[in-house]
Amino acid sequence: MKVKNGQSVGIDEIEVATYESFYADVNNLIEQQPSAHCVNYFAVPQDGGKFQLLCCIANDDEKIIDVLSTVVEKDAKLPSLTAMHRAFHPFEREMHELYGLDFDGHPWLKPLRFPHDRANNGTIYDYPFFNIQSEEFHRVGVGPIHAGIIEPGHFRFICEGEKIHHLEIQLGWQHRGLENVFLKKDNVLQRATLAEQIAGDTVVGHSVAFAQAYESLAGIEVGEKLSVDRTIALEQERIAIHTGDLSAICTDIAYQLGNAVFGRLRTPMINYFQKWCGNRFAKGLIRPGKTNFPFTRQLADDWKDTIAKYKPHFIEMAEEMFDLPSVLSRIERTGVVSAETAKSLGLVGMPAKAAGVARDIRASHPYAAYSKIDVNPVVKKTGDVYARARVRYEEVLASIENIEKLIGIADWSQDKSGYQPVMDAKLGANRFVVSLTEGWRGEICHCALTDGEGKIKAYKIKDPSMHNWMGLALAVRNNGISDFPICNKSFDLSYCGHDL
Repeated sequence: MKVKNGQSVGIDEIEVATYESFYADVNNLIEQQPSAHCVNYFAVPQDGGKFQLLCCIANDDEKIIDVLSTVVEKDAKLPSLTAMHRAFHPFEREMHELYGLDFDGHPWLKPLRFPHDRANNGTIYDYPFFNIQSEEFHRVGVGPIHAGIIEPGHFRFICEGEKIHHLEIQLGWQHRGLENVFLKKDNVLQRATLAEQIAGDTVVGHSVAFAQAYESLAGIEVGEKLSVDRTIALEQERIAIHTGDLSAICTDIAYQLGNAVFGRLRTPMINYFQKWCGNRFAKGLIRPGKTNFPFTRQLADDWKDTIAKYKPHFIEMAEEMFDLPSVLSRIERTGVVSAETAKSLGLVGMPAKAAGVARDIRASHPYAAYSKIDVNPVVKKTGDVYARARVRYEEVLASIENIEKLIGIADWSQDKSGYQPVMDAKLGANRFVVSLTEGWRGEICHCALTDGEGKIKAYKIKDPSMHNWMGLALAVRNNGISDFPICNKSFDLSYCGHDL
């Protein structure tokens, strides 16, 4: 079945095929459509020990999403899609560890988020790391507790001297059970608050994805001004986090001036959200069907004043950074990801665009007010740390232009109208929706299914980090181990957004 981003459809409208047909159809979509990629693939438990598999394949050229479905027995031996297309590896690993589904031919059904061999009381410390027996190689373990303020994750390097031959990333050190909590809560405000906690640096990206899904299931139409407000918030979040990331990249190459200036410039960007809604990370700003903090003329004037002070310093510092030989020697040709690797792994966001893959939901599956402005993804070719940093720089400038355009088309007469409480909105029965947004980190996907009473029976969250962690593992191969911090920061992936 073909759907649009944020379009709610009846579950019974989705054809349920045999696994053989399902497998063939997914393969055909990926192989025959150059822009096709999997945005979500998950299992929903059914009565009688069966599972419904739902696979969502986005066709960026046609701006549609193919939804495919099959029902399988728990003990069935299912041919692995990963064996044909590596981008499916985290989805099949997740279904295997959650439900015991066996994907025959998968290269390695190792844990994705949870301890290995939980059925036999295995712990996270029993993780089955890849190993090489050789006197020439040694292993280096980093984490899960780190010297900085980052979240827990373990990195296991296999090195020859300083040269990295293999990196394995062990996640799953923190679990909040967010997807299950979404089912237990039956209150839109509680669920909206949960959406803000999925990844604390992507409050707007995930909150808008949830709001779109909820509004679609409830049949709520969002006014033009509210759509503009949300789009401005999404672009402002991108500016703030990209600026902070440039500061962090400078930290990891000991470029103190860049660290200090970009760090200083990040502050007014996040402080602007404080002025807008009372929280520097925009918590409380996005709510289904409404906002308690409409974007006003006064806020628009304040934003223009803030950007007028920010932009010249940002450009000056970035041009200095990208022209400094000591900086370029550390970031050029470091942590290279080829376009072929990016496509095969299904990378999204900056790692994809830096490698030449123009994958951006704002342009390919427009939502909110993105259909009213031209969004041209920033794309580079070299796929290295330099390219990922450069994408950030140019996206900040593009986001400033996008907000200026949005302010220009905002209907200020709607400032105080169209914001109605939806606490008691009833969701449609037996419905399904795919909600995509482009967070600053990349493609976000929320999928929701309701039962016969209109209650959410399955809620599936995918942070872009789920696609990109394997990209980081491959990016550092044949690099010096001292280059790992800048490779890691150039991806800047979420631990909690992955672990959920």
